[in-house]
Amino acid sequence: MMKMSKNYRAALEKIGESTYAPLEAFSLVKEVSTAKFDQTVEAHFRLGIDTRQADQQLRGTVSLPNGSGKTVRVAVFAEGEAARAAEEAGADIVGTDELVQQIQAGEFNFDAAVATPDQMGKVGRLGKILGPRGLMPNPKLGTVTNDVVKAINELKGGRVEYRADRYGIAHVVIGKASFTAEQLAENYGAVYDEILRMKPSAAKGKYVKSISVSATMTPGVSVDSSVNRNYTEAAAE
Repeated sequence: MMKMSKNYRAALEKIGESTYAPLEAFSLVKEVSTAKFDQTVEAHFRLGIDTRQADQQLRGTVSLPNGSGKTVRVAVFAEGEAARAAEEAGADIVGTDELVQQIQAGEFNFDAAVATPDQMGKVGRLGKILGPRGLMPNPKLGTVTNDVVKAINELKGGRVEYRADRYGIAHVVIGKASFTAEQLAENYGAVYDEILRMKPSAAKGKYVKSISVSATMTPGVSVDSSVNRNYTEAAAE
C-alpha cells in the first residue's frame, strides 16, 4: 500500500467527509493544492449507466468558458485550401501522407487530431494507433469536418472531451489549480449541464450517483450533485 505524504494526510483531514457546494469544493481543492507545479483539476461523475450497453454510452465534447489551462497541440489531416486554412488558424502540424507515415513510425507531437472527410480513407488506417490514445478524429466530436478553422479554435480555446468509462465514471478536465474558484465552478457547471443534457434515454434509476473534484496531487472533494444551477454562488447558510 502506498504511504501517504504528510501533506496528503493533512489535506484529507481538512476536506473531511462533508459534501460541498461547487464553489466551496473548488476553494478547498485550491487550498490543499500545495504542490510546486500548476496542478490539473478534474471532475469525476459517477453515473448510473452501463456503458457495456450500446444505448447507454456517454461521450462528447464541451467548451469550457474559461478554457482548460492546457496548451493543446493540434494535428490536421488536410490538403489544398483546407491545409492552408488550418495553418493560418494555428494548427501545429498539417499534412496527409507524410503525417500518416510519421504516426506509423511512432511520432506523436500532438494532443488532438482533426481531419477533413476526404482524408478519412488514409486516417482510418491509423485506427489501431490513434484509437487507444483517444486521438482518432471523429465526426460526432466535430473533429472530422471541412470547417477545420472552427475545430482548431475550439480545441485550442478549451474544448474538452468527456467519456464514461466501463465503470460508468466520466473523468473530465475542468482547469488548473491557478484558476480562481469561480472560474473552476463555471467550467464545472458547463460540463455538468452537458452531462445532464446528454443523459442516455435507456439509463434507469438515479443518473448522477456522486461527483467529486480533485487536483493532480490532492484527495477528492465530494460535490453536492443536487446543485445544478448557480454554480458560482456560495452555499446557503
